[in-house]
Amino acid sequence: MLVRDNGLLSSLSPEDRAIVDPFFQRVVLRQGQVLFEADHPIPYAYFFLQGLSSEIVSNRDGKKTEVGCTGWEGFSGVPLVLGVDRTPHRAFMQAGGAAFRISAAELKAACSLSPAFHRVLLLYTHVFMIQIAATALADSRYPVNQRLARWLLMCSDRLGDELPLTHAFLALMLGVRRASVTVSTHHLEGVGAIKAERSLITVRDRAKLERIAGNAYGVPENEYERLIGQKTREESPEGASEPFMPRLDSIVTGQKKIASKI
Repeated sequence: MLVRDNGLLSSLSPEDRAIVDPFFQRVVLRQGQVLFEADHPIPYAYFFLQGLSSEIVSNRDGKKTEVGCTGWEGFSGVPLVLGVDRTPHRAFMQAGGAAFRISAAELKAACSLSPAFHRVLLLYTHVFMIQIAATALADSRYPVNQRLARWLLMCSDRLGDELPLTHAFLALMLGVRRASVTVSTHHLEGVGAIKAERSLITVRDRAKLERIAGNAYGVPENEYERLIGQKTREESPEGASEPFMPRLDSIVTGQKKIASKI
């Protein structure tokens, strides 16, 4: 699992970082931990150092799908930056990890003290909106093979190339039947893009995966690089410490529990 500084915070000048750092508390988030519930006040924003969060939309019939995901490059609690204290969406951790936590009130105070901090959060809010739009386009216009390739690339950008993902969990995230995920996984493995084992997918050839994803992948990533000034796909720094490294079997077990509850 990738371990690094938060992309938004690391883009700040040392002076602005010194202003906002005292507001943050470092925490470890568990897999499956809820970050905010639908239509409830958002208590905290989380600036991730590792792990992967998922934002879910659902209807009254209980049908659910993922509309966005966030890792080290961003933060959870985007509505707070817009002055909105709650959302119809729900967010939880797909994969646990370390993060910097800040309360809603302190986030507002930090933005007031550091206009540069406020600006970078607004830039990321724009990028996250682009990601949601890209997800809507992928879900409505692209076949499952492309959608799966896109989602695996997005997971790899945030977690590394070993992805402890079950077919049931992938089906939930893509909003398709489990059988469709199985067929698409076999296709991606057959062309050498990934290696699929029980509850583990390894990215073997990223270039092939990107070719399969095609136009379904890349627009939000390019927009992030253009506005924030960092690439979303970078290797974990050599020798980096790993303050939280969940075992693969514990992640898979957690995903099975999450898939049954969401």
